[in-house]
Amino acid sequence: MRLLGSLLKNPIPKQIEYYSRFSPSPLSIKQFLDFGRENACEKTSFMFLRKELPVRLANTMREVNLLPDNLLSRPSVQLVQTWYMQSFLELLEFQSKGPEDARVLDDFLESLVNIRNRHNDVVPTMAQGVIEYKEKYGFDPFISSNIQYFLDRFYTNRISFRMLINQHTLLFGGDTNPAHPKHIGSIDPNCNVADVVKDAFETAKMLCEQYYTGSPDVEINEFNAKAPTKPIQVVYIPSHLFHMLFELFKNSMRATVELHEGRMEGYPPIKALVTLGKEDLSIKISDKGGGVPLRKIERLFNYMYSTAPSPSLEPSRAAPLAGFGYGLPISRLYARYFQGDLKLYSMEGLGTDAVIYLKALSSESFERLPVFNKSAWRHYQTSPEADDWSNPSSEPRDASKYKANR
Repeated sequence: MRLLGSLLKNPIPKQIEYYSRFSPSPLSIKQFLDFGRENACEKTSFMFLRKELPVRLANTMREVNLLPDNLLSRPSVQLVQTWYMQSFLELLEFQSKGPEDARVLDDFLESLVNIRNRHNDVVPTMAQGVIEYKEKYGFDPFISSNIQYFLDRFYTNRISFRMLINQHTLLFGGDTNPAHPKHIGSIDPNCNVADVVKDAFETAKMLCEQYYTGSPDVEINEFNAKAPTKPIQVVYIPSHLFHMLFELFKNSMRATVELHEGRMEGYPPIKALVTLGKEDLSIKISDKGGGVPLRKIERLFNYMYSTAPSPSLEPSRAAPLAGFGYGLPISRLYARYFQGDLKLYSMEGLGTDAVIYLKALSSESFERLPVFNKSAWRHYQTSPEADDWSNPSSEPRDASKYKANR
């Protein structure tokens, strides 16, 4: 721990500086699948991860130091930094060890489980740090832009970090889920999309009914352009897809119930449409919850703009329908992680369509990873510039003042 403390005081420890020189190596879902299915070798995985995991950690740790000092000094942010440094140091212990010793492989597996558990609360803890910062220093558009840029990259890095750890522990840790014996690690080679849609809806419905008197139903339809008579399946990580869909259903239910509560005709159903083309697999969730004004759409993905009341970090019996306001931005990161996307199309007064786009082919689903380089560094150094588009004034001008004298 003494070494950990001295490293945290050093602006850029040599080990972090060294590993941050390497760019992460993005993998495709097909590569994950092929390795796990055909020639899963624990020694090979060990050799890859003992270098790749420190590289991914170092890249994001270098970027943390570019945040404003007032944010870095928040206790929650310092706690997250401590977790990352501790995990980084534990991984470095395996750099000089070989995979031939079975005890080394067992120790490595145990370390990965400990690291994963240590990082379980990174998202809410970092969110708490942002809240602490905003409460003390207020909202600054330029600082907000940098925090948005950083958190998108930071949380994407975390998603990728957990993906690598989960694949190794599931393949070699003997903790395969008996309910899903055909999964390759966390990947389902034949993920039935409609089934995940139903699971996410039912979970959101159960949560909604804990908070309100009822919940809307769902109508699910499929359109398979590649094989019209077959259900739509994809090689994907069901937990990632569930995370995105659960968030969208939760938002749709909340909006629908709050708009239509007390009406005799009940709640209009939420509609889910799953489509498969040559390149894209798309899932559209449509509600009649009243919609969102256009000017507020992008705010829904902004970490600094959350309007939800700050939840407690203490565990509670029931998860809230509104948490830190991070559900949508992190769901979009899950979609983008393997080259997809998540977009909202809203018509104020009526409702919202949310569309998840995924790659139809696992060979095209490559990890989208942040890289610490000069371009990233410059993003934090650029000073705010004057807007080069006109802004509407708060008070409309009286055009009668400008009438020509006749």
